Amino acid sequence: MYHLPMKRIAVIGPGAIGGTVIVRLAQTKENTVIVCARSAITQFTLEAPEGTMTATPEVLTSADQAKPVDWVLVATKAYDVVTTAKWFPPLMGPETRLAVLQNGVEHVERFAPFFPVSRILPVMVDIPVEREAPGKLRQRRAGYLAVATSPTGEDFARLFQKAGLEVTLTADFKTVVWRKLAMNCAGAISALVLKPALISHRPPVAEIMRSLVRECIAVGRAEGASLDDSLMDSVVNAYRNAPTDSINSLHADRLAGRPMEIDARNGVIVRLGSKHGIPTPVNQMMVALLEATTTVV
Repeated sequence: MYHLPMKRIAVIGPGAIGGTVIVRLAQTKENTVIVCARSAITQFTLEAPEGTMTATPEVLTSADQAKPVDWVLVATKAYDVVTTAKWFPPLMGPETRLAVLQNGVEHVERFAPFFPVSRILPVMVDIPVEREAPGKLRQRRAGYLAVATSPTGEDFARLFQKAGLEVTLTADFKTVVWRKLAMNCAGAISALVLKPALISHRPPVAEIMRSLVRECIAVGRAEGASLDDSLMDSVVNAYRNAPTDSINSLHADRLAGRPMEIDARNGVIVRLGSKHGIPTPVNQMMVALLEATTTVV
């Protein structure tokens, strides 16, 4: 029987998403996982719907320790591009590919100055996971990744064939990633008021969510995404069907005192809306208020 050669995969950013990917990829014999992080985390534990998984991968804390790999998977925050890119030179070989597992809709644009664009694969992430402590993760339900249908996308999907994480290939990645942005932009309310998903059951809050998504739909359509007005109710219902105590990553970052991905989740709607002459007052207000929570006057 023919066996595919083992792949060397470097994961930069062992947070909630990165940690989940690290643990799942480490369960397979087809992958060698190398973690690139600011500090050494000796063990990862994932409480997943199908049970508890652990991993003890190789961890690098300096780019000087790195060597070329087959794949670089970036799971850092969207604003942390420059620091992330410092890992690229030693990790990059002539055929190394970069998969960007981040929020927002500007995956390629962020890393184009640092990596060959033809080898960058944007990835939409839908994994409801929370980082309870460094290396300790809790996945609420089954999640999945989505990439554009292409030879590179197919190769990426093969990395996860035995990892217990679905990778969907889509002919319309732009629509998929904008639908995810619609979900993310509505989550800004929880981050602002520091209340979990339960708050979406309040009718006035649900209306604000719909307004945020309505603006996202308008801008997404101008950018070429196919978005139906029913997406507004779909987003609200998704929050209402989530565990009442679940929190999104923007909310979690604010609670932990970390920088928030305000621009990638709401600011991008404002910026691209301005480009197309589309008013986005609710997202603009949300950006201003969230930024105010981190500003000392």
